[in-house]
Amino acid sequence: MTSESDETGPPLRGAGSFFGRRRGKTLRPLQAELMARDLPSLALPTDLAAGTPLAGLFPRPMRGYRLEIGFGGGERLLDEAQREPDIGFIGAEAFFNGVAKATAQITRLGLDNVRLHGDDVVPLLEKLPAASFERIDLMYPDPWPKRRHWKRRFVRPDNLSHIARLLPPGGLFRFATDVEDYAAWTLRHMLADPRFEWTARRAGDWREPYPGWPGTRYEAKAIREGRQPGYYTFRRAV
Repeated sequence: MTSESDETGPPLRGAGSFFGRRRGKTLRPLQAELMARDLPSLALPTDLAAGTPLAGLFPRPMRGYRLEIGFGGGERLLDEAQREPDIGFIGAEAFFNGVAKATAQITRLGLDNVRLHGDDVVPLLEKLPAASFERIDLMYPDPWPKRRHWKRRFVRPDNLSHIARLLPPGGLFRFATDVEDYAAWTLRHMLADPRFEWTARRAGDWREPYPGWPGTRYEAKAIREGRQPGYYTFRRAV
């Protein structure tokens, strides 16, 4: 099983990375032109200072902020950004072609409430201000199914510490996967961490898509192939 954003291309990262490949097919000329023209105004500063207030990253005041880690082609991210224009969204995606797709769509839709980070998200997590996000999403991450690669999975104690720091009490961490083993792995880590509470209240809660969930092409393929997606929500404990 590959991640939603994983496509053919040369691996550019070492064994410690939680993502696999950085590039897929060569961009078409128009895509490359749009990237060169529009991404600089959408991308977070490469020299972002630690603790920079999120309000300074957007052109107008926002009532709250959300982060999506590994947004793939940006379908979910941009769907929410359109429905909630008073929320500031930061999307992180290490896969170059996914950033290109999102950049083109943000420009086409005229969205001013989305900012992008096209690289490893972990250094960014270390810089973002504490308790700054009302929600953080990790949707269909690469499951790294081989046991020797499990150390690359994003859900691990050091990354959960970053998530816990960035969420205020009551803030939400959402995780979706169609890989049963990764779901079990995540539940073991989350339930063992006193900083988080699983919000499920009845058997099967995790089978219900999130309210307003638009679905994705990857998810539709998983369902066609008989894999059951799971939608898990964890609340930052007081």
